Amino acid sequence: MLRSLAPCPSMGRAPGLGLVGWLATAAVGLMLGACATTTPSQPSTPPPPPEPAIAHADPKPEPAPRVTATGKLKVALLLPLSGRARDIGTSMLEAAELAIFDGAGRDIAIIPVDAGDTPERAVAAVQRAAQNGAVILLGPLFGPATAAAALAARDANLEMVSFSNDEGVAQPGVYPMGLGVQTQVRRVADYALSKGIRRFAAFAPATPYGQQATQALRDAVTSRGGTMVATERFNFTAGNLTGGTDRVTQAIVADGAGPTAVLLPVAGPPLAAATQALATTNPDAKKAQLIGTGVWDSPTIATDGQLSGAWFAAPDPSRRTEFERKFEAVHGKPPHRLATLAYDAVTMAAKLARVKPGGDFSATALTDPEGFQGLDGLFRFRSDGRVERALAVLEIGNERVRIVDPAPSSLDRPTN
Repeated sequence: MLRSLAPCPSMGRAPGLGLVGWLATAAVGLMLGACATTTPSQPSTPPPPPEPAIAHADPKPEPAPRVTATGKLKVALLLPLSGRARDIGTSMLEAAELAIFDGAGRDIAIIPVDAGDTPERAVAAVQRAAQNGAVILLGPLFGPATAAAALAARDANLEMVSFSNDEGVAQPGVYPMGLGVQTQVRRVADYALSKGIRRFAAFAPATPYGQQATQALRDAVTSRGGTMVATERFNFTAGNLTGGTDRVTQAIVADGAGPTAVLLPVAGPPLAAATQALATTNPDAKKAQLIGTGVWDSPTIATDGQLSGAWFAAPDPSRRTEFERKFEAVHGKPPHRLATLAYDAVTMAAKLARVKPGGDFSATALTDPEGFQGLDGLFRFRSDGRVERALAVLEIGNERVRIVDPAPSSLDRPTN
């Protein structure tokens, strides 16, 4: 209860007053009752609640224009320019700059963005590229980074042409253009089948790449009337190879079985150790037809005497000879083997920029059945994101590599 206090007149006798004055004063006191009176409390109306605080997010800045001040369309190049793979990224950037110099610069300007070597950095790179006004994303390099950045690319409404060779990250709008193991295995298996080989085996590293190669061989062979007769997996650590070879060697030397092709999807010291392990288990294993993938595509592969007569699928090396000469003349060093991917991607982007005013970087344009020509040969993208390539088959022998089956000049129309 709220109490209000009334002013209180003196209750004592005022000096100098007569009886009448005292009586008058007393009467007033009786009427007032008491010096402190309580007034009935009135129902109080609570104040209205404060207006709720509304958090106003900072408005998202508008993306930069899609063209430079000179009218060239902006193409983002997402590469590992820092971290463990920075040397690869730098070589790819230099190759992209060479493509600009060779004519792509008439239509596009590249925006290099450091994607680092982690998925988180790749996501940030996509967001930065979109904010800078990119019309298409070229990169990132690695499969996990591509998978992580795919959602950011979709949110930005941008198509992404990754440099990864992992078909597993392909999806509509995300196109890994690297030399996928599945494409290479299918090509060399087809060639072996055309030479009358029907039995196939795999001696592969116990890695995701080895597993993909083995499965690709199984799929290619069984769908074309061949037989997968044996598979073995091995580990290679500290210069030592561990793992069984018996199933593969027994399949190779089986009486009356006919020739057997053995896939070895590995390079460098592990490859030398694998061929040695097969020969040690059974010297007759040398009669197998060895086949490989693009990891064999290196200048030193021809010096391995254990691989004489072996086949592998890869781009026609003669197509990149002039590029490698020019690159080394400019930079004083040979390009990384993956540098051709950046050159081809930038050249492709320039072609798309010329399709119509403002360019056409849509999924429809990227999946043109005619494909694109590049240093690594003819390639095209399927609507599911996978890449198809026209590869050659090469044979190793006499310390050199020669083409035994040229890359086709065209690709069959896809069945998407």
